[in-house]
Amino acid sequence: MQDNFTQTSPLQPTPETTAGEDTLAPRRRRLRFRAQHRGTFETDILIGGFVDEQVDSLNEQELTDMEAILEMPDPDLTDWLFGRLPLPEEKATPMLRRMVASCRARCGH
Repeated sequence: MQDNFTQTSPLQPTPETTAGEDTLAPRRRRLRFRAQHRGTFETDILIGGFVDEQVDSLNEQELTDMEAILEMPDPDLTDWLFGRLPLPEEKATPMLRRMVASCRARCGH
C-alpha cells in the first residue's frame, strides 16, 4: 500500500525553496526592524520605507550590502539621503546609490 502522505503536494514548498527561504527570512525580518528603528523619525521613514519596499526581492549579497548600510551613522545617512551632502565616492555602493535615489525621489529632490 502506498503512503499518500509522503508525496509532496504542489502547494508545499520544495526542500530547496524551504531551505533558501529559511536562511534569508530571519535576515529580512531583522533588516526591516533595524531600518524602522534607527532612532530618528526621518531616517526611520526614509530607510524603513526603502527597506520595506526592497527587502523581499534582495538576494543574499544585497542583504549583506543593506546590512552594511545600516551600520553607518544616522547623521551621515540622513545628510546623503536628503541631499544636504553629496554621497562620498568611497561609500557609494550600488545599494546605497539605489537608496539615495529612492529617498531623494520621495523627498522631491
